[in-house]
Amino acid sequence: MTTSDRRRAAPGMFDLVPSFGDLQRGLELLTDTTLDRRCRLAVTGLRHSGKTVFLTAIVHHLLSGRQLPFMEAVHEQRLVGARLTSAVDDLPEFPYRAFNDALTGISPTWPKATDRLSGMSVTLRFKPRNALMRQIRSRDTLKLELIDYPGEWLLDLPLLQMDYATWCESVFRLAEHQPRAALARDWLAATADAALDAPLDETEAERLARLYTDYLVRCQHEAGLSVVQPGRFTMPGDLAGSELLRFAPLPPGPSPRGSLRAAFAERYERYRYSVAQPFFADHFAKVDRQVVLVDVLETLNRGPDVFADTQRAMEAILQGFSYGRSSWFSRIFNPRIDRALFAATKADHVAANQHPNLKLLMQHLVEHAAREAVFEGVRIETLALASIRSTDTVRTEHQGQVLSCVKGVLRDDGRETVLFPGEIPPHLPEPIDWTTSRFRFRAFAPRRLGVDPASHLRLDQALEFLIGDRLR
Repeated sequence: MTTSDRRRAAPGMFDLVPSFGDLQRGLELLTDTTLDRRCRLAVTGLRHSGKTVFLTAIVHHLLSGRQLPFMEAVHEQRLVGARLTSAVDDLPEFPYRAFNDALTGISPTWPKATDRLSGMSVTLRFKPRNALMRQIRSRDTLKLELIDYPGEWLLDLPLLQMDYATWCESVFRLAEHQPRAALARDWLAATADAALDAPLDETEAERLARLYTDYLVRCQHEAGLSVVQPGRFTMPGDLAGSELLRFAPLPPGPSPRGSLRAAFAERYERYRYSVAQPFFADHFAKVDRQVVLVDVLETLNRGPDVFADTQRAMEAILQGFSYGRSSWFSRIFNPRIDRALFAATKADHVAANQHPNLKLLMQHLVEHAAREAVFEGVRIETLALASIRSTDTVRTEHQGQVLSCVKGVLRDDGRETVLFPGEIPPHLPEPIDWTTSRFRFRAFAPRRLGVDPASHLRLDQALEFLIGDRLR
């Protein structure tokens, strides 16, 4: 008797035997519930580093499924598709659609920088690389959770290791040197005249906090400095106007109960445990992969003091990371960042022959601070990339020499130009480099996102490093 005869003879009896399709669906359900099929990727950057454009561009290309040839899942035609699904947990939603519209319009514009925590999720569907896994699961999914937050907030994490006196000492030490010394005069003068051990006067407290905040803002906007602490003073987000931001560093001295100095010390502690610590515990400590973006070209433009300050910021950022290899099981109980990408952005603003030097310079910026992370087993990569390519490299002849130049539309005046942007040292700049007006890199307007077949530089390499192993 054939199988079909037996089925007809005993209806329902063989229905108890699962078919291959039933087994496959059961295995898929089992692996879905036991394997970690999500990756939380946090993106931050120092001021004007381009993290908004970076996030918008990677989602745009993942949704389109094109222009990512160096992603293995794309190259091997295993990436089936992607869908923008939702925000992340209870975070405000990253305004992807508005930013994408701004960059894909007829006259594209750079989107406004974000100044608070936000997130979005992209579900990726792909075919497993392994032939055996394809027998079990014809298709697989990865939920990619993207977190956007200001780099200034990350610089608060070292405060968790500093009491008020230690923090005050570090701030005053930095303010002794230019360009901070000139910017700090009003705040320092007001602090010197204040009755710090007298009973708390809220008007005086607010004045000192405002002058200190103004000093930090000027450090950022006028001098281009990165180490500004606490970070919420310049990017308060939902804490704007809060008493939690109404304090400032003060010189050492007596702190009678109820005095201004005692009140500032108490508010600093509240800031550490009500703002910085929850940010670490609720968001940062849950991150699997981290991206830190730096506008190295603008750092060079600003001179040696800003360049040295950027190095300090990199050290502070790396101190805050929770490193280590992690399996799906250990991530539930002891989250770790196991891969970190440090990227020099706007690589298209210099000629292609300068990109290797830009990457080397980025490596030098982080190598000292990254040693501990590498020792702990974290994988660190550096790249020179452009989220949206705004220029072309062209060769021109000048006084008998052939120069590699860039051609594009200048951001400031909308004029198309060809210019020689200069050269980037492959090492940390030496004193002579700062005295020759060597660094004068210009900013360019965006081209339409996704129109040019080569619309980015190494964005696909960044994605392969960050999530390629999760798409196998």
